[in-house]
This record gives sequence, C-alpha cells and structure tokens, in this order.
Amino acid sequence: MDLPGHGHSAWREDGDYSPQHNAAALAPVLRDLASSADLVVGMSLGGLTAIRLAAAAPELVSELLLIDVTPSALQRHAEMTAEQQGTVALMHGDREFPSFQAMLDLTIAAAPHREVKALRRGVFHNSRRLDNGNWTWRYDAIRTVPDFAGLWDDVDAISAPITLVRGGSSGFVTDEDAAELARRATHFRGAQVVENSGHSVQSDQPRALIEIVRGVLDAR
Repeated sequence: MDLPGHGHSAWREDGDYSPQHNAAALAPVLRDLASSADLVVGMSLGGLTAIRLAAAAPELVSELLLIDVTPSALQRHAEMTAEQQGTVALMHGDREFPSFQAMLDLTIAAAPHREVKALRRGVFHNSRRLDNGNWTWRYDAIRTVPDFAGLWDDVDAISAPITLVRGGSSGFVTDEDAAELARRATHFRGAQVVENSGHSVQSDQPRALIEIVRGVLDAR
C-alpha cells in the first residue's frame, strides 16, 4: 500500500509523515482489506510505520518483518554521507527536473551498483510530469521530521514476532541497533543480512528477500 505522501496517496498539508500519522491512516485500510494478514512487511519509513501499527493495533499485525530499519534510523541517517545514503539522499534534493532522463541520470549516479533497467522502472513509478513539461517526484517532501526514538517504546509493547532484514552494504542499521531490537522485542525471530544489498533490499536482492519472506511464513 502507498503510505500518505507516497505513490498515488494524497499528501498531507503539514508535510508530517511520522509513523504515528501513517499508522493511523493505514489501520482502517488494513481492517477493511487485510484484517487477518499472515505477515506485515515494512521497509524504511514503512517499517517504522509498521512498528507503530503493531503497537497501536496489535490485532492487525500477527507477524512483523522489518527491512533495514530500527527506531534509530534518524540517528544513522545523520551519521552517513550522501553517497552512503544512496537513493535516500534524493528525497532531500531537487524537486523539479527538465526531463525524465535527468531524473534517471541522477538516480543512476546515486545507485551505481543497481541495474539501469530496474532503476528506470523505479523512477517511472515514482515520478510524474508537471503541466509546464518538467518532471518531479511523485512522493511529497517530508517537511516535518519526527523523532523516531520514541518508537523503541512501541517495540517494547509489540507482542507479534519480529524479524529484521539488513542490507549487507547499508549503514541504516548497525550491529548495536539490531542487538537493541533483539533485547526489546518480546519475540525476536532474528536478523538476516542480505549480502550485496543496500538499504532497499527489495530492489537490490529481490529473490533473496522473497526467500526470507517465505521462510518467515513457513515458520509460523
């Protein structure tokens, strides 16, 4: 599902896409469409949203899989260079481009290890053309940055089993973060590191992620 401010979902006027707001928007949709889902998967901000959702509406999250994120994400983000952030850094850059190719070129430069074909597909689905002929990102800019640290208290409250997937080349989750998640989670299934993957594991190593998801479901 597209979170608020992402994909084809509406944008918030205040630009506050905190996990708390996102989870509140997501809960009624899940109750209507996926009230008995076997697994909730969230990556990056989606993972933080899933943490809040699992704590606030535990009946909707029977199993949780987090992709390369913990509540310490904002701190890790601040410690990284733009090069280390990869395509995440693009969210804080230019918003308007003279052509689709200009957007693609910038994305290729930010993720030189990724296949151009895959990047083109990703940019296509995350961009739109403006009335003036220029191009822009489909997602809204986060104008109010929340403090994610409070989500550690939500982790304490989650009763659902939690699995963590880490990108082997990503700096968004450290060994200390993974250990803190394991310490706080009531039922921690463990952390799996996907080699040759950055923050976006589903883009860098989709087959490996599919196998992990299948393994989690089989273990239920």
